[in-house]
Amino acid sequence: MHSFRLTCAAAAAAVVLAAPAYPHTEGTYEIPAGAHFNRDKLAKISEFFKNEVATGKIPGAIVLIQQRGKPVYHEAFGVQDVVSKVPITDKTIFRLASMSKSITAVVSMQLLQEGKYKLDDPVSKYIPSFANVKVGVEKKAEDGTKTLELVPPKRPLTILDLMTHTSGITYGFYGDSLVRKAYKEANIYGGDFDLAEFAERIAKLPLHNQPGALWQYGHSTDILARVMEVTTGEKLSTIERERLLDPLGMKDTGFFVTDPEKQKLMAEPMPNDSDFRVGRVNDPTKVKKWESASGGMVSTMADYSRFAQMLLNGGTLDGKTILKPETFKELTTDRVGPGSGVERDFFYFPGDGFGFGLGIAVRTDPGTAKPPPPGDLGELKWDGASGCYYVIDRKQDFFFVLLEQTPTERQRIQRTLKQLVYEAMEN
Repeated sequence: MHSFRLTCAAAAAAVVLAAPAYPHTEGTYEIPAGAHFNRDKLAKISEFFKNEVATGKIPGAIVLIQQRGKPVYHEAFGVQDVVSKVPITDKTIFRLASMSKSITAVVSMQLLQEGKYKLDDPVSKYIPSFANVKVGVEKKAEDGTKTLELVPPKRPLTILDLMTHTSGITYGFYGDSLVRKAYKEANIYGGDFDLAEFAERIAKLPLHNQPGALWQYGHSTDILARVMEVTTGEKLSTIERERLLDPLGMKDTGFFVTDPEKQKLMAEPMPNDSDFRVGRVNDPTKVKKWESASGGMVSTMADYSRFAQMLLNGGTLDGKTILKPETFKELTTDRVGPGSGVERDFFYFPGDGFGFGLGIAVRTDPGTAKPPPPGDLGELKWDGASGCYYVIDRKQDFFFVLLEQTPTERQRIQRTLKQLVYEAMEN
């Protein structure tokens, strides 16, 4: 699938059509045998993205829908950046932002199945400074002023807490709690630091909540990555390359793009939409010590679609077992639902109807919206601040991946794409 040849149109807003292994003309799709999609309704996806590009909302995007191992829809739109006007292809390199977390989650599960650590291991077993961490509790005085009281955790922070984002480790670039403000003021991104130094910086900050009490998005994945380094004696990029990226043939996925020819393939957002609002965004073309497991990776459609197919297959691809069936089940089993003791607040990013496994969102119920959003129970998904997004529907044996670079337009585009994909499905 990743060997598709893409033909390029000259205009900035032109559609770049994939040349897949089935007859294809612009606006029509010869649906592979066994696939359950309506080709005329799929054309509405093209209409939507053509308009997004033509109206200047995004430079471009690429979308792949694959069912039963075969591409049902595969198109690229627009350009990788408005300066060079180079059309987007399967080889265009995108910043994944938080879709990096899904890759880290799978590799962390590989180490779990190898016995490198256990879910109930305290984090301090591998990073001793976390033995001294405190929880920040807001106290409100009669005059309305707030102060932060530091109290001991009721139990040690564990590997499970890191994997489920219930550790209390947060981000400092959203929300206005005093702990988040402490993160923002601590200059945790200053200088050139590695994961070991970053973990020490985080350990000095208070937890946002008691371990296991609240789903709290943040740098848990980076601390997990440091545990991965400690238990293997290797740096994160080596761990991921040896265990996942090389076995899956994901040669253009990583933290940095050092090849000058590959640097020409980097996708960029619109100049007026370039603030990813995530604290620090590294330039992938400049090598730094920090390999951000939570948001620092880049990839291509050729690569990430193989990762998505592996997840759709339940942990295998092309005869290679990445995760054993029982490990895959652990990854995709909700850990934050009723009875778990985990609370949810406004910043519960998996969203209505979704639980959370060991690093990935899983749909557990239809949700409260009427009508409910499309999709099946057991759906796996995640997205990132850059606009990239994937959905894996194992019940229907299909996935779709969207790669784009648009911090401000992403949520609207992601919702619309999902709606159009499911509207194109036939029973």
